[in-house]
Amino acid sequence: MNLHKLLAMLLVGALFLTSCSDDDDSMPVNDEELITTMLVTLVDGADTVTLRFYDEDGADGPTEPVSEIVGTLKTSTTYNGSISILNESEDPAENVNEEIEGEADEHQFFYLTNDFGITIEYTDQECDYNEDPCEGSNTLPVGITFTLTTTDATGKGELRVVLRHELDKDAQGVADGDITNAGGSPDIDWTFDIDVE
Repeated sequence: MNLHKLLAMLLVGALFLTSCSDDDDSMPVNDEELITTMLVTLVDGADTVTLRFYDEDGADGPTEPVSEIVGTLKTSTTYNGSISILNESEDPAENVNEEIEGEADEHQFFYLTNDFGITIEYTDQECDYNEDPCEGSNTLPVGITFTLTTTDATGKGELRVVLRHELDKDAQGVADGDITNAGGSPDIDWTFDIDVE
């Protein structure tokens, strides 16, 4: 066999074996963050209402999550809302919002009520976190900031907060907060029992 042909065959074989190696560290791994805490803060001038969800071992652990609400919503009031997602198993606590903001095109919060007189509107967009200027598809909401408005009705109700990952943000209704066609997978999903007085 010709020496050139032999060397060419050896080179091709070596390249083939190298390309099939599963030890390739060049591909970044995007591990999902552990979420232990969700803090929803609602501010109306002088008053603040906080809704806190805590699950010390995350969604897959054996410990049951707990939640608490400090403050009561008032009727006929608009609150400026914001949400913080944390991993408090780290010291200091890791701010998971940074990852959500960095991947704003793949995340969206949904605020779902059982029709008891609360409306919620997004006040942020993808480009608020990682793209400028705001144009085209990057004007879609993320939901880290929002407004919550109550009517003159009093009573008890539910506020379900869902963070979806790798959803279809262009699907019908999604930009308006309708989760029906969103798809994706939930990073967090919790329902708070709230009072309006």
